Amino acid sequence: MLTVIFGRPACPFCVRAVQIAKQLSTQRDDFEYRYVDIQAEGITKADLEKTIGKPVLTVPQIFVDETHVGGCTEFEAYAKEHLGLYA
Repeated sequence: MLTVIFGRPACPFCVRAVQIAKQLSTQRDDFEYRYVDIQAEGITKADLEKTIGKPVLTVPQIFVDETHVGGCTEFEAYAKEHLGLYA
C-alpha cells in the first residue's frame, strides 16, 4: 500500500500527515508513504485539481493507493478506520 502526501514543509497539517504516515509505516509491514513537497517540485494547487477533479483549497492532499482521501483530518480518520492507526 502506497500513500502519497502532497504538501509544503511549513504547513502544520502536512507535518501531522507525515507523522501519521511514519507511525503507520512502523505499525504495518504493508504500508509505505512518499512525501512530495509541492513547492520544491513546482506543483500547483491547479495541477492537483486536475488529478483530483475538484477544487483544491488546502494542503496536504493525500492519496492512498491512488485514491484521493482528502487532507490531514480525512487521512487520520481513514487510517483509524481502515488501517488500524492507534495513538
